[in-house]
Amino acid sequence: MLEIEKITKTFLKGTLNEHTALRGLSLTLDDGDFVTVIGSNGAGKSTLFNAIAGSFLCDSGRILLDGKDITYQKEHKRAKQIGRIFQDPMKGTAPDLTVEENMALAYSKSTRNILASAHRKKDLAFFSEMLKKLNMGLEDRMRTKMGQLSGGQRQAVTLLMSTMVTPKLLLLDEHTAALDPVTAQKVLDITKEIVAENHITTMMITHNINQALNTGNRTIMLSAGQIVLDLKGEERAKITIPELMEMYQEKAGKALDNDRMLLSEV
Repeated sequence: MLEIEKITKTFLKGTLNEHTALRGLSLTLDDGDFVTVIGSNGAGKSTLFNAIAGSFLCDSGRILLDGKDITYQKEHKRAKQIGRIFQDPMKGTAPDLTVEENMALAYSKSTRNILASAHRKKDLAFFSEMLKKLNMGLEDRMRTKMGQLSGGQRQAVTLLMSTMVTPKLLLLDEHTAALDPVTAQKVLDITKEIVAENHITTMMITHNINQALNTGNRTIMLSAGQIVLDLKGEERAKITIPELMEMYQEKAGKALDNDRMLLSEV
């Protein structure tokens, strides 16, 4: 479904600050896979997402989505097939537009490409039904500006906006990290429901090791722009956090040094 073949990306080539962020990374996802992604700071997690989303072109390698080569496809074209949610609840929406206007924009991009036509009664009814599923009362606040919602409410609406028209791939870039624990869990539960209901192939970056091992069906760990661990099935189900740390150190040649991750989960 998603095929990444030996992609490489070096920033600031030829300067003192040259940095190779992706080093011949290869990864294949099957249709419906839900893969969690973990690794130390600077391991290449967000860079991998940026490469998939088309935020930059890789120096070498190929990226195929549903059998189509998108290696050189522009970001705005990939966005019609790839949904993405960021850590910052302020990203991905227009704060000065209402909930209904934001949803209409997202819907029209994937369907008619004309904002005005998205404001038909049946579309508004559709948006309302989608919002009801969140159990946040937002179906009664469709004319509230997005900037007036809480971070959790905003992330939940952004999630709906990214999946109203089912994407071929959903990228979740620590989308619950900026939320308080209770709200983060609620948004994660909503995420799981939407992904399962629509059978969406998903990748989720997280700093939470327990969350990584208990969400989806597969976990990969990155170090220095490469995948050093790929866990699934019985191996993933049985592994403990100390065993994971030990395995990571053996494969990466260094200990996991993300303090936030270690303090949160060990």
